[in-house]
Amino acid sequence: MKTEKFDVTGMTCSSCVAHVEKSVSKLEGVKAVNVNLLTNSMSVSFDEQNLNVITIENAVVDAGYEAHLRETATNSAASSIQKVDYVQLEQAEMKMRWWISLVFLIPLLYISMGHMIGLPYPHSFHSTENALIVAFTQFLLTLPIVFVNKKYFQVGYKTLFKGAPNMDSLIAIGSSAAIVYGVFAIYRIGYALGHGDMETVRQFSQDLYFESGATILTLITLGKYLEAKSKSRTTDAITRLMDLAPKTATVIRENHELEIPVEQVIVDDVVVVRPGQRVPVDGVVESGNSSLDESALTGESLPVFKEKGDTVLSASINKSGYFTLQATKVGNDTTLAHIIRLVEDASSSKAPISKLADKISAIFVPVVIGISLLSVLVWLLLGYPFDFALSIGIAVLVISCPCALGLATPVAIMVGTGKGAEYGILIKSAESLETAYKIDTVVLDKTGTITEGKPKVTDILIGKSISESQLLEIAAALEKPSEHPLSEAILLEAEDRKLKIQQVDNFQAIPGQGIEASIDGVNYLAGNLKLMTDREIILHDFPQLSDKLADEGKTPLFIARGKEILGIIAVADILKPTSKEAIEQFEAMGLEVVMLTGDHAKTAAAIQAQLGISSFVAEVLPQDKDKVIANLQASGKTVAMVGDGINDAPALMRSNLGIAIGAGADIAIESADVVLMRSDLLDAVTTLKLSKAVMVNIKQNLFWAFFYNIIGIPLAAGVFYAALGWKLNPMFAAAAMSFSSVTVVLNALRLLRFKPIVSGSSKTNQLKSNIKQPINTDKIMIEKTLQIKGMSCPHCSMRVEKVLNAIEGVEAVVDLESNSAKLKLTHEVSDETIKSAVDAIGYEVVEVA
Repeated sequence: MKTEKFDVTGMTCSSCVAHVEKSVSKLEGVKAVNVNLLTNSMSVSFDEQNLNVITIENAVVDAGYEAHLRETATNSAASSIQKVDYVQLEQAEMKMRWWISLVFLIPLLYISMGHMIGLPYPHSFHSTENALIVAFTQFLLTLPIVFVNKKYFQVGYKTLFKGAPNMDSLIAIGSSAAIVYGVFAIYRIGYALGHGDMETVRQFSQDLYFESGATILTLITLGKYLEAKSKSRTTDAITRLMDLAPKTATVIRENHELEIPVEQVIVDDVVVVRPGQRVPVDGVVESGNSSLDESALTGESLPVFKEKGDTVLSASINKSGYFTLQATKVGNDTTLAHIIRLVEDASSSKAPISKLADKISAIFVPVVIGISLLSVLVWLLLGYPFDFALSIGIAVLVISCPCALGLATPVAIMVGTGKGAEYGILIKSAESLETAYKIDTVVLDKTGTITEGKPKVTDILIGKSISESQLLEIAAALEKPSEHPLSEAILLEAEDRKLKIQQVDNFQAIPGQGIEASIDGVNYLAGNLKLMTDREIILHDFPQLSDKLADEGKTPLFIARGKEILGIIAVADILKPTSKEAIEQFEAMGLEVVMLTGDHAKTAAAIQAQLGISSFVAEVLPQDKDKVIANLQASGKTVAMVGDGINDAPALMRSNLGIAIGAGADIAIESADVVLMRSDLLDAVTTLKLSKAVMVNIKQNLFWAFFYNIIGIPLAAGVFYAALGWKLNPMFAAAAMSFSSVTVVLNALRLLRFKPIVSGSSKTNQLKSNIKQPINTDKIMIEKTLQIKGMSCPHCSMRVEKVLNAIEGVEAVVDLESNSAKLKLTHEVSDETIKSAVDAIGYEVVEVA
């Protein structure tokens, strides 16, 4: 089964879409067809054994439109090959048609209607004897307008005769009726002049409908041109993404730097990136370091520091330093290319709600034609003249064009998915957007989603005979030979503090309890409470402190020397800075929040208490996560699952809406409906809020599209004429129809004002609160000095200084030159709190002194 994309030109309404889909789906071997009016595109999945591209294109041509295979080489965001933009070509053609139509319409309106509004008018135009000349002049001015807008007639009558009329059919019938009646009037005037019947001459010279037919074509073309210009704004997000990729890259081959087209870069090439340049491909830093602006991909406004071994993404901007990278993903495999494909696919897909408009459009046009003919017949039977009845029928045809109905859904989806991509939220389909709108339960995986995903030292409790640094040095020395998960956290903390780690002798792992070793001939123990009690260590009040730490979800590690307890080091997988705020936002939206974790229930309860989370399911085996989702769904819940690990993939697929943290495993990302480029739970909140904004916008568009036709058709049919004297001129009907389509597009463009959920909006978020608590100067000031990595400009230092001063009881002054910060504290603030505040804005505290 193969899937190809086509550019389809000539479509003007949802009836066109339905007709193209119907024509292609009839072909043998076609599995699925998806046509998008907004992007004038078509995606077809078909069996290559039974069908080829030429046959598909011919089916579209037979339906009255044109189709062109979209060039696959351009799927790469960095491709230098210029593809034909059929949508832009059609827009340019529409502009030309509008100007030509206007040039001929102005004199036509002047001749036909100038005297009605008091314009200077040649006396000969009033003369009955010259009526034939005036009528024929109007006919000649109408012909160029008909010619440049001949597509309405070509497509309209072709689809009409095939039994699938569309918007063009309505325009073609309406304008043709007006013009044919005008030609008939010319013959009647000529005949009457020849027989001296001046009364008939006066009657038909005043009932020419050339200006109505020409004005209808001109106003419809203007509306379509304005609509096309407005629609082009909805694709701005994709266009901006495509423009991000550099066209060339500098690579090192055979010890020489070569500048080559970016599509010629291959995996494992060494690529040079200088200050101010964009990264051309995904890769790993091989040498050098720099701060990179990844905002175009992740939505994160602050630069991210990268050094040897770090991953960098294509289209990131190198802010300062020089570095080289080894290419890992090139061409269509880069992150940028993947994002563009996701956004394009989502934009061209259909939400279930759009099926309502499609079903209505399939029968709408034939019904309108029937209403138009019935209106003409009724008014003739009521004794009104033919020209009156004809104008009623034309008005019904023109005002009923279902353009607004066809645009109601795709424009909002296009803007919504583009806006999501702008903030690092990749929504894979329109159906995912609609599903997100219906979510009532959010299930959060704990590790890597709510928490950082890697244990860190959170507390160091010391006895009387030792300092924090000394205790950490001993613990690191004992843990260095160990393979226990806690070892890495302790070693990292020791490295951050630049502590010396000694060698140990006689290392022995005690299963289920801890380790034992000697340093400089002195015996040491590191382990749990059971190890300490078994070895009869005198613990004083440390067991009570250990229980308190365990209640907070932390793992306490006892350190003893001989029979003396030295202290406790607590390790925990710490919460992400925005997790609490995100959960508060979810609950403020009326959603039930459930945490999934493999941890012991006691640890889960401690995290629940910290976050105020609704409920949790603890001690869940990886393979059982999807069963929890299934149980929630069985109870009637519509579930969104947020996760990042390989073991989250089944649960992501089982849920109604799978949301993958972008930093997670590839399989989790492939299994999800939404991918978050950043590992920030607030982006999941933004996703749900964006979906609500898009769905509300779609419903507004559908309401106005339906409401417009419900009001417009009866008005055009003359329902209010007998009672109120209201009659809709066909020219005003054309203007109203065009205005309705543009209105729907402009309403969807309001989504461009959507703003993401950013940290700091919650009152409980102390780390990023804009309200600084007053410092009590009566208290003794504690001084600390921080060494901070990642600051590269005054903006960086200002950001760091602001976030530090936002911590209660902290006064901070940041020095960019020395990459340090001087802190004065009115009371004890943990180093972890300070580090978390700085880490949350993209920088790293490497030392606290």
